[in-house]
Amino acid sequence: MSHLDWLKSLPNGWEAKPLRAMADYSVSNVDKIPADDETPVRLCNYSEVYNNEFIVLHLDFMQATATEEEIRKFRLALHDVIITKDSESWDDIGVPALVRQTDDDLVCGYHLAIIRPRRDRMAGPFLLRCLQAKPVRVQLELAASDGVTRFGVPKSAIGALWLPVPPLAEQHAVADYLDRETGRLDALISAKELLLGLLTEKRKALITLAVTRGIDTHCPLRDSGIPWLGRIPAHWRTERSKWLFRQRDQRSETGEEELLTVSHLTGVTPRSAKDVNMFEAETTEGYKVCHKGDLVINTLWAWMGAMGVAPMTGIVSPAYHVYQPGSEIDPGYVDVLVRLPLFAQEVTRYSKGVWSSRLRLYPEGFFETVLPVPSLDEQREIVRHIAAETSRLNDIHSATERTIALLKERRAALIAAAVTGQLDVGSTA
Repeated sequence: MSHLDWLKSLPNGWEAKPLRAMADYSVSNVDKIPADDETPVRLCNYSEVYNNEFIVLHLDFMQATATEEEIRKFRLALHDVIITKDSESWDDIGVPALVRQTDDDLVCGYHLAIIRPRRDRMAGPFLLRCLQAKPVRVQLELAASDGVTRFGVPKSAIGALWLPVPPLAEQHAVADYLDRETGRLDALISAKELLLGLLTEKRKALITLAVTRGIDTHCPLRDSGIPWLGRIPAHWRTERSKWLFRQRDQRSETGEEELLTVSHLTGVTPRSAKDVNMFEAETTEGYKVCHKGDLVINTLWAWMGAMGVAPMTGIVSPAYHVYQPGSEIDPGYVDVLVRLPLFAQEVTRYSKGVWSSRLRLYPEGFFETVLPVPSLDEQREIVRHIAAETSRLNDIHSATERTIALLKERRAALIAAAVTGQLDVGSTA
């Protein structure tokens, strides 16, 4: 099936024409580098176009300079459509935005193309929706070329795009209908995305409360004397990490064990399960061995929270530090405790380095930290409680993500159907 088969099913009275017959277009070369002999302008950049469906004056435009000729050629006009011409990502090619507000000093920046509809032939708001529709977008994707560091659409390919062209009155009707309907869908998507944020915050708060206060809400509290901990259950004790862990410095003789990695997002995981493109050593002989239940800390990124308990026996970078929990502390409890953002802030106090982004947490620093120590039974009860509650929240989170994906699919399908005449917007309204 051809990607242009949709041209054969346009309604009576609609035409299909190449973009060059309906609009003028140009590729901007206005860069961000200021020059003394140029005029101050506001620069509409790639990020404004990619992140906003509509260009309006309250966006945070960059202050830049341009020559008089550049201003004349690339000053934005009402109902111009701007597209991302070049990008570091294939999916970001040809993303459009409609200019809804403009001013004399608003100029289109580099890596973008301006498409200016000929007003007697095509309405800018309708052109925006055409360029969002999959039947048109796929033409851009097929025309995009793979450069050394970026993907790009040749200027000639922009003009060669085939567009559906209904009468002007119908173009305005379609654009108005899609403004209303996509607005409703966008409001639903925004509400669901807000829910995702609230679920993430609730999950963090639930874990923090359980690990530092326990799960008995009626339990009497006392001041722990530790600033990052605050008040804790009165029957809990606190202990320096020095008395709870023993450093393990066992080295692999073959390097054949499972290679593990540590991050602030996922804790300790097999490297094979992650999409990692970083340099990998020729051999892992001499890497540190960690056993299931050991605490592993990424020395360089501990200040970001890159630590956790190993879910299996394996090997880690020699630059990491491995600690074996003692008999008084449960590995599952250790994992949720050390991955608290509060604890990451605490270990920063004991890290060494001149720059905040280059701090390192060595064993002597980690051993200075003080941890809350409930009984082993209570630690395990806390871990079970967190697992059950976060599982429930994760189910809601996953269901919400699926709903957002369906709403976005509905939005894309609606736009494609409306601009190609497969949806009678008059009867639908």
